[in-house]
Amino acid sequence: MMQPSRTRSSRSSEEADNIFKISNPKKEEEEKNPNPNPENLHFPSSPNEKQSPIKNKPPLGRPSSWPNHWFKKDNQKTLQNIVLKMQLESIAVDEKQKLKPSTPSKKKTLILDFTNTDVTCLLSDEILLQILSKLPVYQYKPNSLVCKRWMFLSGRLVRSVKLLDWDFLESGRLVSRLPNLTDVDLTKACLVSTNNAGILLTHRLISIHLDSDFSGDSFIRRENLLSSKVIDLGLGNLARGCPNLRRLVLIGATELGLLSVAEECPTLQELELHHCTDQSLRGISACHNIQIVKLIGSVHGFYNCGITDIGLTILAHGCKRLVKLELSGCEGSYDGIRAIGQCCQMLEELTLCNHRMDDGWIAALSFCGNLKTLRLQSCKKIDPIPGPIEHLGSCPTLERLHLQQCQFRDKESANALFLVCVAVKEIVFQDCWGLDSEMFSCASNCRRVKSISLERCSMLTTEGLESVVLSWVNLQSLRVVSCNHVKDSEVTPALSSLFSVLKEFTWRPDSRSLLTSSLEGTGVGKKGGRFFRRV
Repeated sequence: MMQPSRTRSSRSSEEADNIFKISNPKKEEEEKNPNPNPENLHFPSSPNEKQSPIKNKPPLGRPSSWPNHWFKKDNQKTLQNIVLKMQLESIAVDEKQKLKPSTPSKKKTLILDFTNTDVTCLLSDEILLQILSKLPVYQYKPNSLVCKRWMFLSGRLVRSVKLLDWDFLESGRLVSRLPNLTDVDLTKACLVSTNNAGILLTHRLISIHLDSDFSGDSFIRRENLLSSKVIDLGLGNLARGCPNLRRLVLIGATELGLLSVAEECPTLQELELHHCTDQSLRGISACHNIQIVKLIGSVHGFYNCGITDIGLTILAHGCKRLVKLELSGCEGSYDGIRAIGQCCQMLEELTLCNHRMDDGWIAALSFCGNLKTLRLQSCKKIDPIPGPIEHLGSCPTLERLHLQQCQFRDKESANALFLVCVAVKEIVFQDCWGLDSEMFSCASNCRRVKSISLERCSMLTTEGLESVVLSWVNLQSLRVVSCNHVKDSEVTPALSSLFSVLKEFTWRPDSRSLLTSSLEGTGVGKKGGRFFRRV
């Protein structure tokens, strides 16, 4: 009786095995991942639909522990529902495990190695430029040697340069590497000199290398200067490449070169022009916003060019916003100074250095209605024939009068100068030849003086100083240095009482007494026995 049952059960198991042993190419993948994706599950829309609830999933193999009646044809639908439920429960368990908080791991310190990495590449040019701008100026050159990018950015930080080689400007390298220049000095680049020469001649305004075979009255000959055409072309390149120029210094430019600068650089405020003529000043007159002009017409031993009343008149009508004007080695007369005073209403400072003015020019200073500072430097004469005193006039706003290395040759010119500067409050005499007590007495016309400085005026005496200083009731500051004829022993009680009420007082009149006081206690000037002792 048992054999038929075994035979029947074995047949049923074989049939079940044949049902689940359906060939499928994706069987290996499904065995690796038995949990189906919920998106792939398909539920029948009607109870009569006989499609499998698992889309594109092959039947599973029958485990030996499952009962035989599960695999009957009538119970096949029930088996599929059981398998689906088990799969859904497995998916729910996996989702819960994902939602469980993970155990905190130990914190590890991240150590980055940037030894072989340029971290500045992560910064933009604007940020890196701000960082480099905080460094001192003397570090710009070392920083430019780091890489090409740093060289480009460091060049954008440079604002001032003194050019030594004209080819650097002519080739365009200057404006490409330093596009934000505001202050450019081209004086040395305009000169053609031998750098390996053994002689370096230096002047207050210019310096040049000389060969041992130079001759003539001038150290700078025509072949030592670049041609005007070359200079004008270089100025055009500079003006187009650096439109934000504010200060420019150069030699030998013509009207065309200066016109290009005036057109391309509207913010130009200061111009220093050497070796200039009346014709070249036509280009300067186009710079309507310029405020500071320094004209060097001639320098003894270097070059000799004349600026006359024609050039001064052109300058006055073109540059009406002038605040400071310096004329060095320039010719002119009453008409040129009057044109400047009438047209340049904002002029506050006028400097005349080694002037070659005709007689009578000093009376034109009265037309400078806003002038506050008048400087005379290295003038061999002031104004030998100033004209009638009643026609001199005065500068009502003048506050400072500085005379450096000037020569007082006659009392009439000194008297005219102090009459024009009658409202001055500060007077400075430095290395003035011929300033004796008689010349200095003319300064008593200035009743508003609050400060007086006398340095290396060797002809002034104590009596001459006292007669003028006591007449200034508003005096607050007195400085006397290296005036050898002013003696301590000649100071009167009235003068000493004035010293006690001054706010600022410097008294070193005798250079020999100054040397003695500075060497006191050192033993210098005594017998050699102090230093050389007998053995």
